[in-house]
Amino acid sequence: METQLVKSIANGDESNTKKLHIVMFPWLAFGHIIPFLELSKFIARKGHKISFISTPRNIDRLPKIPSEFSNSITFVKIPLAKIDGLPKDAEATIDIITSEEMTYLKKAMDGMEKDVTNFLENNCPDWIIQDFAQYWLAPISTRLGISRIFYSIINAWFLSFLGSFENMINTNNCTSPPKLEDFLVPPRWIPFETKAAYRLHEARWMVESSQKNVSGVSDMYRNGVTIEGADAIIIRHCHEFEGQWLKLLEDLHHMPVLPTGLMPPIVESSSDEKNESWISIKQWLDEKPKGSVVYVALGSEVTVGQSGINELARGLELSGSPFFWVLRKLSGLGNIDPIVLPDGFEERTKGQGIVWKSWAPQLKILSHESVGGFLTHCGWSSTIEGLIFGLPLIMLPFLVDQGLNARILRDEGVGVEVPRNEEGGTYTSDSVVNSVKLVMVENDGKIIREKAKEMSSIFGNKELHDKYIENLINFLENHKK
Repeated sequence: METQLVKSIANGDESNTKKLHIVMFPWLAFGHIIPFLELSKFIARKGHKISFISTPRNIDRLPKIPSEFSNSITFVKIPLAKIDGLPKDAEATIDIITSEEMTYLKKAMDGMEKDVTNFLENNCPDWIIQDFAQYWLAPISTRLGISRIFYSIINAWFLSFLGSFENMINTNNCTSPPKLEDFLVPPRWIPFETKAAYRLHEARWMVESSQKNVSGVSDMYRNGVTIEGADAIIIRHCHEFEGQWLKLLEDLHHMPVLPTGLMPPIVESSSDEKNESWISIKQWLDEKPKGSVVYVALGSEVTVGQSGINELARGLELSGSPFFWVLRKLSGLGNIDPIVLPDGFEERTKGQGIVWKSWAPQLKILSHESVGGFLTHCGWSSTIEGLIFGLPLIMLPFLVDQGLNARILRDEGVGVEVPRNEEGGTYTSDSVVNSVKLVMVENDGKIIREKAKEMSSIFGNKELHDKYIENLINFLENHKK
């Protein structure tokens, strides 16, 4: 399969010897692809050339980048290998629904190795900035003399929780693999007091990620081999918020750990002003009292079962609070039954809330003055976006880092976690009601609301986080092989 280059307008001034050529290669999830793209823009603004690798369909679905990057960011389309077990046209996690399909997606990504190697051999970049899944890149880049960075778009406590890269690698061949109970308490290598630990229902996902799957390796093995082969780690974190985890990462991996800062996105003032969807949403929000609306969004990667949808819907209805609920995954895929809202729910809540079933401009909604709280799955990008605007969080975590995020953010006092059954992870409409009311209206939630507002001085401080990017770019310019 031929590597296709698109959007390559010009290579710029090749006589500028300080200009770097950096390859960006994220995992096939838009929650990873978008932060990689945002980091690409920061680096490109400093005059460096970016080659951004992903699959054709993923690149076609990316938001259009400003024309200022036409000479500096080149998108490289490399097709996925055809794999039995992966749905037709599935090229990202948003296209699949089961954990088994997720393993086939990783196996398909492994099939990109030959084309990626050809691209690197033909273009001789200075750096590769890669995600966790492409463990096979390390020996290729070593042979070609290309410097390597592992970019974790997730925060420092999740990566620290996994331990050293040796610990991650050993999960693949270990005679005594990690057990559920290993994830229910903070690991022994964390030297300070923390509430970071998984619930029983969350720990099952962690155990699964430490076991070999159809790709032949475990997810933790991928992560460990990637870190072992890296020259440095960069991570979406900052010293001003739970900074002790950054020091721990350096101690665990014995290599430079460079925070990118939180990279707070900017609300574009004009891009959606003529968009019919945003006009409709804004009109509805404008009619609601200041700070009264709960914005509900559980991310593009989380699939909530029918019972979970039912309980969440009833809880929102019974809370009495106005709500704007982004619910895009209503249709089933393959043999999965479609998800439906409870009978009559939308009719009964017509004056109270909206269920939005397509893409919504999350940043614009969160920044609207009528929004007073954010019911979230606690994905790190969504968490950052909520706290940029000082919104208290109603936390309903599901997988990966989300549970740890909820524990730490609750401990920081910026939100509440919806109570769940420890064994199965189920929650009730009553637990949703009580959590929403506490954060949105009750006096006991005043401290949470105030603490979240205070946190915006860190999460929304663009000048602070731009300095982290400057430091990272200086490192890239001065430490290439």
